Amino acid sequence: MRLLIDTHAFIWFCEGNAAMSDPARAAMEDSANERFVSQATPWEIAIKLSLGKLRLNSDFATIFPGVVAANGFTMLPPAFEHYRALLSLPRHHGDPFDRLIIAQAEVEGLTIVTSDPHFSAYGTPLLW
Repeated sequence: MRLLIDTHAFIWFCEGNAAMSDPARAAMEDSANERFVSQATPWEIAIKLSLGKLRLNSDFATIFPGVVAANGFTMLPPAFEHYRALLSLPRHHGDPFDRLIIAQAEVEGLTIVTSDPHFSAYGTPLLW
């Protein structure tokens, strides 16, 4: 399976948060799966940390790149194809970070690991 991990799922995985579903955690731990983290994720986390809207149990510098590398995750940079997909993406959701993650998943044929109920409106495969 090819997975793109949403920001909150990535944080919950890193922190061992019990709110993460067992299937999502198992899929993220399974090295047989291709597991991607959008480069939108550290950007979103950094912005929310700087605004005081988010607190982490781990240091940002430990998570990026440490946790990413230790778990065999691959960072997925935005590409022009992803930005083009944003042009036709319906406005079901206004969050720019989530919209980029959705566009990346659509273009790359990835299943998004998320519990965000807004994502289901896009028809992109989801895992939770």
